[in-house]
Amino acid sequence: MTAITVKATFDGSSFTIHDSINLEPNVDYILTIEKEERMEVESPVEILRKYAGSVHGPPDWSMEHDHYIHGTPKRGINEK
Repeated sequence: MTAITVKATFDGSSFTIHDSINLEPNVDYILTIEKEERMEVESPVEILRKYAGSVHGPPDWSMEHDHYIHGTPKRGINEK
């Protein structure tokens, strides 16, 4: 017999299968249960909030970012 994998939710007493499956009725089946590991996915806003203020760089970072990222010559905007 070929094994199949289906997703189901357990409500405390029975399983609700998410997708339709073609099984023969009134036949005993052996089920193997494995808990689905769900990764918590943070929203972009949550990620920004978590790291806001934690990145340290030179004081002229915002004005000279091309210099620091791409190695272009400094524009000297903040120099006096």
